[in-house]
Amino acid sequence: MATGVRDQIREVARSVVADLAEEVDRDGRWPKEGMRALGEAGLLGLMVGPEAGGHGAGMLELAVATEELGRVCGSTGLVFGMHCVASKVIDVRATDEQRRRYLEPMVAGDHVTSLALAEPGTGVHFYLPRATFRREGEGFVVNGHKSFVTSGGHADSFVASVVREDADLDPGTFSCLVVDDGTPGTSWANTWDGFGMRGNSSCSLVMDDASVPQTSLLGAEGDETWYLFEVVAPCFIVAMAGTYLGVAQGALDATIEHLRSRTYSHTGEALGASETLSHRLGEVWTAVERMRQLLYHAARSSDAGSPEGRAALFACKAEVADSATWAINEAMTLTGGRAYARNSMLGRALRDVRAAHIMSPSTDLLKTWLGRSLLDLPLL
Repeated sequence: MATGVRDQIREVARSVVADLAEEVDRDGRWPKEGMRALGEAGLLGLMVGPEAGGHGAGMLELAVATEELGRVCGSTGLVFGMHCVASKVIDVRATDEQRRRYLEPMVAGDHVTSLALAEPGTGVHFYLPRATFRREGEGFVVNGHKSFVTSGGHADSFVASVVREDADLDPGTFSCLVVDDGTPGTSWANTWDGFGMRGNSSCSLVMDDASVPQTSLLGAEGDETWYLFEVVAPCFIVAMAGTYLGVAQGALDATIEHLRSRTYSHTGEALGASETLSHRLGEVWTAVERMRQLLYHAARSSDAGSPEGRAALFACKAEVADSATWAINEAMTLTGGRAYARNSMLGRALRDVRAAHIMSPSTDLLKTWLGRSLLDLPLL
């Protein structure tokens, strides 16, 4: 199935997404055309189960899909990846109403969702929400501030993490609600003008006595430790690692093309004929392939329920963050002065990939989790 997904995604990426990547980055514009094309191809239902008509894809397909999009446009890869993670979170324990209201429209290409987990006060500790809810009548009243919400102002819904107003705030006691865009009491506090990933519209969501129906609750109240390590973190890690791997692969593609096509005027030889440049290019290829093999191993292990899956997942995003940043830096050097022009493809790739370290789970947090898992210690 991964081959079929790759072919489908690659077609959309090359026919629609690639041509708009420079504009999306330059103008900081949410990639509506790319997301529309993905919807028309039925790919917004990639992670949605067959009960709602979706593909029911696993982690390997998610890795492949985000890699192909990231290869031509990091912003589109990120937006699609976030949608896939949030759609999976909804799908895992969806009620009949949630399936009808959210998942079936995704499969039809008419609904984009995203995550609203991070908060200004807790930083990378996305599993410690301080946004609160209380029951009132037939619904919930929600208060809080979510930061860096991908597709803010553009997605149709958001999976938001919350805790009861009177709840014990130990890690893992939070709940998840699906909040529709435009819900009374919600507003967007800023516009996104980022250094990298400029098209992802990473805005702040303010919920001020927001009125949300009780039917928006995902799973059981306070049961999100299960969601965190079984659904949210694994899907998020794979989607983000896939996107950043794709950005690095795109940079490698551009470097190879440059070294093949450019020649020295005084000798007529291609740049790539230089032993130094070909040697360094080989190192970049090796780094990119190493990232890919670790990510695919993590995805396959997770799909198979292997005991190795968790450690591999933690390692793969950390490795991608480290190696992709290094590889694109090297690509910039190999390509020379052209890479440093304003709005160059490699400059965009370098700006986009830099966020890989801080997108939670951050590189430091993942390496800590990896070490603790190897020592059979609690992760939190």
